[in-house]
Amino acid sequence: METVIHVERLSKSYGGLLAVDKISLSVKRGTVYGLLGANGAGKSTTMECILGTKNADSGRISVLGYNPKKDRHRLFQNVGVQFQEGGHQPEIKVSELCEETACLYKEPADWKKLCEQFGIGSKIGNVVKSLSGGERQRLFIALALIPRPELVFLDELTTGLDAKARREVWKILSELKSKGLTIFLTSHFMDEVEALCDEVCILRNGKAVFFGTVEQAKKASGCEKFEDAYLMLSGEEVGKE
Repeated sequence: METVIHVERLSKSYGGLLAVDKISLSVKRGTVYGLLGANGAGKSTTMECILGTKNADSGRISVLGYNPKKDRHRLFQNVGVQFQEGGHQPEIKVSELCEETACLYKEPADWKKLCEQFGIGSKIGNVVKSLSGGERQRLFIALALIPRPELVFLDELTTGLDAKARREVWKILSELKSKGLTIFLTSHFMDEVEALCDEVCILRNGKAVFFGTVEQAKKASGCEKFEDAYLMLSGEEVGKE
């Protein structure tokens, strides 16, 4: 299976603080890969370095065969990104934001269909700031899919969604994966990780402490439940440092 993300000994410091410490990972095409860890474990920094929006101090990164710093434009046409907060004008309408995004790509998807798919079709005339937290989150996922990407990065994708909406998003993403989309995600919801992820990497204090499947994580930790396995491996277990 083709590798679409290859990271080798990635490190990044802020001042004297080592945020990411020699992380290596690889993601296969058509899979869902979960990057997990407590707040401050290095997830966001790792993702931003992979995307080239932050400069790594050392290490090698390849995304779809491109160097994310040198080949930004070509990479940008094939990758979708959803971050927790969108950097858009507060008064912009949903339709305007979608149109603006679609204009950046050669062959964009039909954004109206995406909005319908994610349950916000009736909101396209509304200003973004009037949307609920869950509606905004679904909009940001739809925006990430406008480029018809080969690879999409989703950061805490279902934060703010109720249980029904979360499961609807999972279903859509599973269907997209079956059509060949590769998904790289971060999440604090372990049921989401179990439902979606083929492989996971667990970070602890900037270091990768586990690679493998959910089942392998349970086996490595001796835990029956993945949430317990995650808490143990990530160092978040109650009473542990």
